[in-house]
Amino acid sequence: MIKRTLGAALAATVLAFSAPAADAADYTIDSGHSFVQFKISHIGVSWMIGTFETVSGSFTYDSEAGPEGQSITVEIDTASVDTNHAERDKHLRSADFLNVDEFPTATFVSSGYEGDAEGGVMTGDLTLHGVTKAIAIDVKKVGEGKDPWGGYRAGFEGAVTITRKDYGMGYNLGPSSESMELFLFIEGTRN
Repeated sequence: MIKRTLGAALAATVLAFSAPAADAADYTIDSGHSFVQFKISHIGVSWMIGTFETVSGSFTYDSEAGPEGQSITVEIDTASVDTNHAERDKHLRSADFLNVDEFPTATFVSSGYEGDAEGGVMTGDLTLHGVTKAIAIDVKKVGEGKDPWGGYRAGFEGAVTITRKDYGMGYNLGPSSESMELFLFIEGTRN
C-alpha cells in the first residue's frame, strides 16, 4: 500500500513538473502568422492599405498575473513593405518615407499594460524611421490553445493611429494623409 501510494505520488510529481503551465509563458512570434498592416488616406478619396510581411519578436502572456504579466517586443523589417504595387513600394522604401537603407528595422517594445486577459491598452515605445515615441495600442486577445503539431499558441490584435511627421516622415501627401492607422495581428508559439 505504501509502495503504491509513493509510486502514485512520484508519478503525479513528475507529471506536474513536465506539464506546461497553463498561464505564465514566453512566446515566440510566428512570422508566418503575424502581420503588421497600415491604412492611410489616398488624397482624401480612398484608402491605401499595406503590409509589412516580415515580423518577428516575442511576448509574455500570463492570463492569471494581471497587467504585470504581459509584455511584447515586435521587430518589423521595413524593407518588407508591400502595397501590391511595385513602384509605390520602391518609393516607400526610399528616403522620402521609410528610408530602409538607414532604418532597416522598426520596433515596438512595451512598457506597461492596463486591462485583463481578454484585452486592454499596451503602452510602449515605437521606433520608426529612427525616431522613438511612446504610444498606446488598444489590444484584444483573439484566442489561445493547442495547435495540431503539439504546441500551444496565443493570438492578439491591436490598433493605433500615428502621425507620420512625428516620425520624421513629412513627405507631402496632402492634409488627409498626415496620420495613418497601424494594425497588429500577432500569433505566437509557447516556448
